[in-house]
Amino acid sequence: MYHVTLAHLKEKTQSPQASTSGTGVASGVRSAAARILGAGNSRALSFVGGNGSSKYANGSIKNGSVGISSTNSTNGSSNFDGKGTYLVFNVGDTIFISDLNSQDKDPIKSIHFSNSNPLCHAFDPDAKDGHDLLIGLTSGDVYSVSLRQQLQDLGKKLVGTHHYNKDGSINNSRCTSVAWVPKGDGTFVAAHADGNMYVYEKSKDGVADSTFSAIKDQTQFSVSHARHRSNPIARWHVCQGSINCITFSNDGAYMATVGRDGYLRVYDYKREQLICGGKSYYGALLCCAWSGDSKYILTGGEDDLVQVWSMEDRKVVAWGEGHNSWVSGVAFDPFWAPPNSDDTGENVVYRFGSVGQDTQLLLWDLEMNEIVVPLRRAPGGSPLGGSPTYSTASQSSHWDNIGPVGTLQPSPSMRDVPKLNPVVTHRVHTEPLSGVLFTQESILTACREGHIKVWVRPGCVENQASNSETNPSIGLRDKSSIIANNSISGSKH
Repeated sequence: MYHVTLAHLKEKTQSPQASTSGTGVASGVRSAAARILGAGNSRALSFVGGNGSSKYANGSIKNGSVGISSTNSTNGSSNFDGKGTYLVFNVGDTIFISDLNSQDKDPIKSIHFSNSNPLCHAFDPDAKDGHDLLIGLTSGDVYSVSLRQQLQDLGKKLVGTHHYNKDGSINNSRCTSVAWVPKGDGTFVAAHADGNMYVYEKSKDGVADSTFSAIKDQTQFSVSHARHRSNPIARWHVCQGSINCITFSNDGAYMATVGRDGYLRVYDYKREQLICGGKSYYGALLCCAWSGDSKYILTGGEDDLVQVWSMEDRKVVAWGEGHNSWVSGVAFDPFWAPPNSDDTGENVVYRFGSVGQDTQLLLWDLEMNEIVVPLRRAPGGSPLGGSPTYSTASQSSHWDNIGPVGTLQPSPSMRDVPKLNPVVTHRVHTEPLSGVLFTQESILTACREGHIKVWVRPGCVENQASNSETNPSIGLRDKSSIIANNSISGSKH
């Protein structure tokens, strides 16, 4: 598995296969549930019942997961025509779709690709014409489809597609990342392994392929526009080597990319202008994510670090140390609020998560008011003036100025950047992890072998326990297991 997407369909579902209750811990993929840090003061990470078993520290604990079945579970899928929350994920040459609230943990739909493997996908909850799901392939081809239409169809092939870059006619390198432009009215971008990104208009399906001028300098950022009636409408040459991830700020104003060359790049999307960016401590960057208020960007990659970038300072403001291998997924938790948060509407503390090839999920708290800025060091290694105290030494030169607009910063010295320690560290899978997602009720982790686990937040666990008294799909064993206390405590650093 390379990628997992959470998709919310807004109209009501009439499927007989759907769960009778969306809050049953024993139902669907949520049979794999755990008490994990969320709203409130809880610091416990406790596991509860499910299907299958795994051994972790402190004994044997049962977990369930979304597995990949050798057969396609499509019975009744033609009745899916509305509201629901679905997981879209790819393994090998197949896209799988699972109902997050279904009693059956097997995928309800599989879509097979015969000549190329899917690598990335993205969902647009605000799509106006039904085409809300993008899929990028190793061949460079990109499809847009209606998720609802795929669920209604009983077959294993895509239906009702719009096809872009057919057979790699514009770019035949791997499509590594796709993203809808927020408030873009059907505009989306597709990034490729050769460092180029293309801007498409969904409504221009079937028009003539675009032609672009030759790239004069492969080391420099450039944008080329196509003629009016062709698609894609623009090519961005971002970097040499693969673009590994693209993500937009919530308002669509800014776009962040990370790549094989180890650089984060942040652009003003509408102005097509590079704003800022910088180098990893070591190796490629693999993933990135925006905070909900667009003030911070997370990156992760081959240096085993989680970098926190500030848009205000246009530089790295913190490094998260805790992973023992490459960081493959990062995400802010938009539903978490600190226990003592005020009512001003300002974010005092940011909660975010990361997963890596070390099979671990790490949760972090970022409190900028408590960040200790390292001191400027003299050539001998001690703070300037010989003082060991913070009061008489000046800050590191890394903090002297805001980064100039349009400048890519070199990697700062390890001693110049404040360090964060995770508040929770836990091995959640036995295979390398590929992604992490947050929902209002849970945290989802995915591994490369095609398994997704859902970890329910503390408040939701208690609500589900009370709901189980009237929900016939939840037995007493499941209810009692919710209260079980196999925990790993996390402490704040």
